[in-house]
Amino acid sequence: MHKFPDNKRFAFTIFDDTDLSTVKNVGPIYHLLADLGMITTKSVWPLASVSDGWHGGSSLQETEYLEFILSLQRLGFEIALHNVRNHDSTRELIASGLEKFRELIGHYPRIHANHSRNRENIYWGASRFNSLRLLYRARASLRPERIFEGENPQTDYFWGDLCREKVDYVRNFVFRQINLDHVNPTLPYHDPTRPYVKHWFSSCEGADVNSFCDMICERNQERLEREGGVCIMYTHFACGFVHAGTVDYKAQQLLHTLSKRNGWFVPVSVLLDFLRNERDGSVISLAELASMEKRWALGRMTLRAKLAFQGHPIMDLPFSKDGHVPTY
Repeated sequence: MHKFPDNKRFAFTIFDDTDLSTVKNVGPIYHLLADLGMITTKSVWPLASVSDGWHGGSSLQETEYLEFILSLQRLGFEIALHNVRNHDSTRELIASGLEKFRELIGHYPRIHANHSRNRENIYWGASRFNSLRLLYRARASLRPERIFEGENPQTDYFWGDLCREKVDYVRNFVFRQINLDHVNPTLPYHDPTRPYVKHWFSSCEGADVNSFCDMICERNQERLEREGGVCIMYTHFACGFVHAGTVDYKAQQLLHTLSKRNGWFVPVSVLLDFLRNERDGSVISLAELASMEKRWALGRMTLRAKLAFQGHPIMDLPFSKDGHVPTY
């Protein structure tokens, strides 16, 4: 059982993926979180989005958006990295983007999450797996090949050394589980077979407003509090959370209810620092990693089957064409 600060019963935070974000479509949800005292983590692109990139959105190169991000930072929100832009970036661009992040935010990003198909994604694609690597490659052979080279020193997209030097935590698997203690007790964890990442973290799936609300339903809130667990929601606030300047009613009500519980609401890196300091070590076992891989794969297959049954187009992208259906 965790002993959270101030006798808090459980820990809850959110990592907001910056895809599709603008001041207009995410501003109201952040105002709500601030009012509720729920201080979380928002990722950004320090370099400008490009038109042929995947899932565009605002970047720190836009004055209004930069001012918005800095206002969040002043309120205590953590600013994280989601690659340096929404498209492939060479090592030179990545180094430039990291320096731009430091210049504008005041420090290097402590947390990173790989973006979509970016070629410089680190330990992505088949390299994400141990026990499922052959299965992943067999399935990938049925589609156009995707190459991820962030950890390969022989390519122009290598930045593993920069990641290890400047970033503390990188996001990996996402689960349909409100309490991460049940799926990843060694959180955050170090994987010696992937040395360019200091520590990985898992998260709870809530990619759009519907899946987010399903995950933080009152039954799950009660369970999280009862178990004294840890929840790191991975979401995209740009996907359905705000309508005509107003936060989705169900999301608003659930967040209000959650904020009244005895939870520790802090940014992701604060929570991960705490969890890491609770233990003497954080090297994950091969058994725990294999279990996580299998659970993630089963969850993905279940989600794809559900979406197919509902008539949604199944794409190997974070979202369907309407921008609201996560497929991870």
